[in-house]
Amino acid sequence: MNFETESVQASWEHILNFLEKSFGKRPSDVDSVLFLIGIQELGQGPKEFSKEEKQDLMHIATCKVLSYSGFYQLIGSDSEGWPHWDLIKPVPSLPLKEQEILIKSHIIHYFTTEIFS
Repeated sequence: MNFETESVQASWEHILNFLEKSFGKRPSDVDSVLFLIGIQELGQGPKEFSKEEKQDLMHIATCKVLSYSGFYQLIGSDSEGWPHWDLIKPVPSLPLKEQEILIKSHIIHYFTTEIFS
């Protein structure tokens, strides 16, 4: 395990601990954290979401966190308040483990700049 991976893992654990303390349940995976970020970014509070809406929330979160590296840009919101994003540059095709590190590091940046600041 290299230093970068260890650093990401330590910060990731910090986020999971924060979410567990906040919600009383520890997120089980990256998708669970993305879902929570999507709810935060939608800004309509917790409510029941359809399966399609849950997928949309995870997409919103993925676009938001990857926007920090210029992959996506917010273009606005629709009449129901759902944000829409444009792909600015392709996300690199990486092996699964590196994809996970990439998304986790961007989620860490999100929490550092948007939640913990």
